[in-house]
Amino acid sequence: MPDTASDNGGADAEDTTDFGYRRVTAAEKPELVRGVFDSVANRYDLMNDLMSGGVHRLWKSALVAKLDPRPPLHFVDVAGGTGDIAFRILARLKARAAKSGEEAGAERNRATIIDINQHMLDVGRDRALDRGLIAGLDWVCGDATALPLDDSSVDAYTIGFGIRNVTGIEEALREARRVLRPGGRFLCLEFCPVERPLLRPLYDAYSFAVVPALGRAVAGDAESYRYLVESIRRFPGPEKFTALMEAAGLEQVRVRALTGGVVALYSGWRL
Repeated sequence: MPDTASDNGGADAEDTTDFGYRRVTAAEKPELVRGVFDSVANRYDLMNDLMSGGVHRLWKSALVAKLDPRPPLHFVDVAGGTGDIAFRILARLKARAAKSGEEAGAERNRATIIDINQHMLDVGRDRALDRGLIAGLDWVCGDATALPLDDSSVDAYTIGFGIRNVTGIEEALREARRVLRPGGRFLCLEFCPVERPLLRPLYDAYSFAVVPALGRAVAGDAESYRYLVESIRRFPGPEKFTALMEAAGLEQVRVRALTGGVVALYSGWRL
């Protein structure tokens, strides 16, 4: 079973790229990824709870704490279709504004949620309406490698468990830097290939047996979750990914291992 991360994190000289353990053309991958998330969108957040035992909430809380958002803030959450991270950041901003008596500042916060998958965005928009969140939210169908945003237009860029699905990781990182204002923050949550000898066999058994079975039972789709598990194994590890961040022009790059190295929280700045 292959488990080595792709060296370049994107397309090679023959313009092919990883789709799980398959090699596909770079042109094919966005549509294949779109199909995966079309299939799982309605059960995506429930599956996150089931697969992680709810621990994904702690990982996302760690991202928000690292961002330490202060109003007024315009941030973009890429691959954030269901709104989970954006809602958490907005809630932190609202709480901070209320504590300081600056509710007017909180009203100027703006979240732009960009996802390549319209179905995921529809789920997120419905969740926002259910929470009474209307103002200050933009739901945009777009590609991480060609963001529909102006240069130097956002204060922060977040992406949670999405960058490994991007066809061109290097291009996505350059886009992140482009849209950030000087002094803007980049934060990324992503799974890591587990290398610890004692943990790896258990992690592999859970990933390749339990996760697809959960996907079949809950979302009616084992194959999409098999792809998501495989994509973790093909993603560059922390050392390579931080090097890609630096090559894209992000500075003061840091990585923090979470839950025994199962997940990494990457941070950087545009200075």
